[in-house]
Amino acid sequence: MAAYVIADVEVIDSEGYEAYRQQVPATITAHGGRYLARGGDTEVLEGSWSPKRCVILEFPDMARFRAWWTSPEYAPLRTIRERTTRSHLVVTQGL
Repeated sequence: MAAYVIADVEVIDSEGYEAYRQQVPATITAHGGRYLARGGDTEVLEGSWSPKRCVILEFPDMARFRAWWTSPEYAPLRTIRERTTRSHLVVTQGL
């Protein structure tokens, strides 16, 4: 079953974030993941959630997601993201 990461990312240091933006796609691809959405226009239909930059990733399954999330390749990039953004992330299993 596929796993989906849904992220709401507010970039607070665009210069510092640039390294993350350039390097993270290769780590996602290396673990079988792919972008479904990456910062395009977002429209709130109901509720009070107002994401700044919406990102949706798909991985083949939770095991591949966890392998990426805990990988040595992603660890330094995750530190960059945590320092340069305010982020809310969830992962959910697909059907």
